[in-house]
Amino acid sequence: MSYTLPESWLSVLGEEVSKPYFKELTEFVEQEREQHPVYPPREQVFAALEATPFDQVKVLVLGQDPYHGAGQGHGLCFSVLPGVKTPPSLRNIFKEMREELGHPVPDNGYLMPWAQQGVLLLNAVLTVREAQPNSHKNQGWEKFTDAVIQAVANRPQPAVFVLWGAYAKKKLRLIDTERHAVVQGAHPSPLSAKLFFGSRPFTQINEALDAQGHQPIDWRLPDLAQ
Repeated sequence: MSYTLPESWLSVLGEEVSKPYFKELTEFVEQEREQHPVYPPREQVFAALEATPFDQVKVLVLGQDPYHGAGQGHGLCFSVLPGVKTPPSLRNIFKEMREELGHPVPDNGYLMPWAQQGVLLLNAVLTVREAQPNSHKNQGWEKFTDAVIQAVANRPQPAVFVLWGAYAKKKLRLIDTERHAVVQGAHPSPLSAKLFFGSRPFTQINEALDAQGHQPIDWRLPDLAQ
């Protein structure tokens, strides 16, 4: 089984997928799929890279690993497909958005409109076994997604990196903070939401984008219920 990188990322990540660690990683994931439900489905593993081409990344939001419930994870961090109940961390992100920007909370947790504006919604680990968070950590995904972060950090054009929580903040070492903006804060999960609320991340991101000469992100999400 080989994973096919989206066209726009081939030139910067093509070498990664031919390295021995990546072969071992894909073998591990395939074995897991034979024995357990694994999310997201194969065709959605690189969904974040497909949704936001390399040269269009303006913001990189780093999550940890995919949602581990049936039908939840679809390859964009924090996002769920239309019709899937909005998970607690995302509910808190929407709550902050409403308080901070006055945007209504949408009836869905589908973040594709953000991805299509240049927000790369990247998990550090791209697969997970059902009902077992972090079950695919330390198998090689982190090495691959570090390469994604570095590829964006090495581009001539600046970007905004969003690091929520202690895990994400460890990636600061990969980013040249002279050239790029970094928005750091508490993780929006219920465990640390008290510290997340009031941190005004959406305003910080858009102010940084404005300073970089980029178009700000329109954070409003449409209701999808018929």
